Amino acid sequence: MDARTIQSKLKGLANKKNAEIAQRFFKTGPGEYGEGDIFLGIRVPVLRKLAKEYQTITVKEAEHLLKSSIHEERLLALFILIRIYPKAEEIIKKAIYELYLNNTKFINNWDLVDSSAEYIVGDFLLDKGKNLLYQLARSKNLWERRISIMSTFCFIKRRQYSETLKVAKALLNDKEDLIHKAVGWMLREIGKRDLSLEEEFLKAHYKGMPRTMLRYAIEKFPETKRQGYLKGKI
Repeated sequence: MDARTIQSKLKGLANKKNAEIAQRFFKTGPGEYGEGDIFLGIRVPVLRKLAKEYQTITVKEAEHLLKSSIHEERLLALFILIRIYPKAEEIIKKAIYELYLNNTKFINNWDLVDSSAEYIVGDFLLDKGKNLLYQLARSKNLWERRISIMSTFCFIKRRQYSETLKVAKALLNDKEDLIHKAVGWMLREIGKRDLSLEEEFLKAHYKGMPRTMLRYAIEKFPETKRQGYLKGKI
């Protein structure tokens, strides 16, 4: 199986109505964050099923898909890579990690980042230095900054929270709503496992935190406490 054969298969699954809905949902209009992206209209469960079917393709063929102008081809490539990665030898894991970082311009919407960053970047860095995350957090590229925080979900699931908190602090003054949502989400995930640690961070920063970030972080709090944070009375 090669990339061209897979692309032909995907084109046969295209759905114009679904594509139009996706293009609105993922903000592909002029000046929007997904400007110019092209959708075939294939739903995620179908792509996940295809990833299982095509997971034996080479990393090189997956890279061809990742460099596509079509959103579903890029998403399928990432689904395939996160299936190849955990079973691979260390040298292949490193190659996938480097391929990912060298092609962030194609990982250019929140679904692409959120479905892959923790499984590749996060996993690869588990037992290594984390400087890359702070480089990404300082990037001018919105999606690289989102990768920086979403990669740390891998650590959170292993009850390692310090890197998430450091990256979150680095992104506190970010101007993009999509970063506010991601940071707030990761803080909430910490709170599910260690509420006192999340609140320690919030009490230090919530008054200057973007409103969306705060709302995401405290979404599951009891209403009285949530209102206390929103009104600045904690």
